[in-house]
Amino acid sequence: MPDTIETFTESELAHYSRHLNLREVGLEGQARLRDASVLLVGLGGLGSPLALYLAAAGIGRIGIVEFDTVDASNLHRQVLYGDSQVGEHKLACGAARLRDLNPHITIDEHACALTRDNARKIVSGYDIVADGADNFATRYLVNDTCVLEGKPLVSASIFAFEGQLSIFNHDDGPCYRCLFPVPPPAGLVPSCAEGGVLGVLPGVMGTLQATEVIKLVLGLGEVASGRLVHYDALALLFSTFRVSRDPQCTLCGDNPKIVELVDYDAFCGVSAAAESAIPQLSPACAAELLDTATDTIFIDVRDLHERLVDRLPRSEHIPLNDLIENGVPFPTSSRLIVFCATGVRSLLAAESLNKRGYGLVHNLEGGLSGWRREFPG
Repeated sequence: MPDTIETFTESELAHYSRHLNLREVGLEGQARLRDASVLLVGLGGLGSPLALYLAAAGIGRIGIVEFDTVDASNLHRQVLYGDSQVGEHKLACGAARLRDLNPHITIDEHACALTRDNARKIVSGYDIVADGADNFATRYLVNDTCVLEGKPLVSASIFAFEGQLSIFNHDDGPCYRCLFPVPPPAGLVPSCAEGGVLGVLPGVMGTLQATEVIKLVLGLGEVASGRLVHYDALALLFSTFRVSRDPQCTLCGDNPKIVELVDYDAFCGVSAAAESAIPQLSPACAAELLDTATDTIFIDVRDLHERLVDRLPRSEHIPLNDLIENGVPFPTSSRLIVFCATGVRSLLAAESLNKRGYGLVHNLEGGLSGWRREFPG
């Protein structure tokens, strides 16, 4: 015990004093936390509380994969950032905050998107992976990489007022593909930008992720391996479902067919959506048309509350459901550019218009979010 005490500075002992008072943690447990390494995929709604609590707890090395910038729409749930940081890179802002919270740990910054080309190299350097991704392609990529690299995965997801959490690839438990062998069709499940999310929800789920990571490191309690935990915020109800490894799973089953990382955009239908018959129009080209073309109609298919927050000038507003049901009051010879928040709903609108005989329909690439990234003002 004296040797363990000597490995901590006075500053560290003060920082971790409440952990040290716990018989189940103590100096030995805190040393385990200090010696552990955890990779966080994403530093958004889930990643913010996850990163804060893991850093505060003293996880010795935290890696973060993040490439996005802070947007004003993030701030109601991504509590790692402030209004003064809008437009700045999340990774730099987040890493600075975590180092200030706990100067005794190491933060590895991976300023990139996780891809099948870099995933195994990055993941292999950590003991545990925690996934806060907001899209299915990344979730499957992270899961597959963890299985191939033999790393436990603490996974959570959120939507509207509900969240779910599980630990995959641990202690002969299931992987993500055991529960969800096939992703839903592209565009069927909206993102937070498309469908919205209660601001405190990722705080609940991200903190639960941090709890499970710490329990894994310390070897305490019963972790969520082999269980899917569902949280309903409106009912204040947690439900737990037992899940088992599927012997027929194509990845972790008895005779796996997946032995290397695949094309996840194609697997999740992202490429198919991008290769739709509807042409994509870049924000730069759309901006030029908005300024100069008198024969082009911009149609905003978002809901009214979204339009009240931000809108394109001289654009018409026809919500998606109304457009699909009733069409638009313009001649079929009109040149139409449809847009939403990210380009998913507007693609559905464009395809609907195309079926109604509109031949000059374009989808704004990246939606209004893509527009604002290129034209912040």
